[in-house]
Amino acid sequence: MTIIIFLGSMLGAMALGIPIAFSLLLCGAALMWHLNMFDAQILAQNVINGADSFPLLAVPFFMLAGEIMNAGGLSRRIVNFAMALVGHVKGGLGYVTIVAAVILASLSGSAVADAAALTALLLPMMVAAGHDKARSAGLIASAGIIAPIIPPSIAFVIFGVAANVSISKLFMAGIFPGIWLAVSLVFTWWYLVRKEVVVPPPRKTAAEVVEALRLATWALVLPFIIVFGLKFGVFTPTEAAVVAAVYSLFVSTVIYRELTIKQLVPLFVSAAKTCSVVMFLVAAAMVSAWLITVANLPAQVVALLQPLLDSPRLLMVAIMVLTMLVGTALDMTPTILLLTPVLMPVIKAAGIDPVYFGVLFVINNAIGLITPPVGTVLNAVAGVGKISMDEVTRGVWPFMIAQFTIMFLMIAFPQLVMVPARWFY
Repeated sequence: MTIIIFLGSMLGAMALGIPIAFSLLLCGAALMWHLNMFDAQILAQNVINGADSFPLLAVPFFMLAGEIMNAGGLSRRIVNFAMALVGHVKGGLGYVTIVAAVILASLSGSAVADAAALTALLLPMMVAAGHDKARSAGLIASAGIIAPIIPPSIAFVIFGVAANVSISKLFMAGIFPGIWLAVSLVFTWWYLVRKEVVVPPPRKTAAEVVEALRLATWALVLPFIIVFGLKFGVFTPTEAAVVAAVYSLFVSTVIYRELTIKQLVPLFVSAAKTCSVVMFLVAAAMVSAWLITVANLPAQVVALLQPLLDSPRLLMVAIMVLTMLVGTALDMTPTILLLTPVLMPVIKAAGIDPVYFGVLFVINNAIGLITPPVGTVLNAVAGVGKISMDEVTRGVWPFMIAQFTIMFLMIAFPQLVMVPARWFY
């Protein structure tokens, strides 16, 4: 009965058009009423405590870093560098998109920000070169979702806080899975464009490649600072977010000089608005997470999945399919916050490594950003690229299938995730 009330109240509120954060609060209030413990003071206290977390400070700083990188010229220089490297091969603009997406992912951690930047910079060029607009938009959207997987990752921060798992280990474990997803896009793009008659841009000279590298060097240094800083304990993930924000601000204002003091105020306001939405979602979800624990829902779920506990791979497949279905209706952040407290006891009971689960869980939720009908990244690409949602959805299917295939391969072969991850621990 508790599960029915939990799901019914939340889904019913969402069906009425109530924003997700308020639906989560309503769901928490319904559970409190069902458990005969309704108290508005407890509700408010849990909302405040939900956002009162030192690790969660990483979220606003990573978001601010992403805003600064896009406005301060770091993103454009990375795209230009990728263009100099692979722009001249057949279908080169697609490979430029993938390479640039991987590099940008190691800077910001925000799928929407990366996808929007890549759409603005590359979609007009791909269409002008003769590539199908829907397919190009689909590639950009699917490349954008690599951002929550390669560190630094806002999604890993949120999952780490909700699951009480080491954020540093999640960051390190996400490096190679993000690369595998990029490789799947490379092969899919190659297969789709092999028969296209598109004239690629001319090959850059060695001097031009070196010049593009020189201009992008300041942007390319940041991922190494973050990875090595975390690896050798120089700073925590939260402090890494501050490093990323301050570094990108310094480079944009002092080195590249593309941002002025006057431009910083609207930039900070924009980042604050975006961050406030995420943090309110986190705070509201923590109310439901607390009540999920009080109502002993995890134990009920463990009992339901008891037959699968002896087969970790089968259990992972079942959980991933469930997450795929939820991801079609919910955005990444509420999905992580809602399912994590329910699923973690099941994962621990089955003896599955929480870091391994966290990586696959976040990958699944990242792909959910390009699954219709919600598809936040699809909406961002459609809006920035001035293309209909139907066309983006049509173009994204082959890439989305390739990424889901890689995800299930990681379930079949966990060493694809854990062996490389332990190199960085």
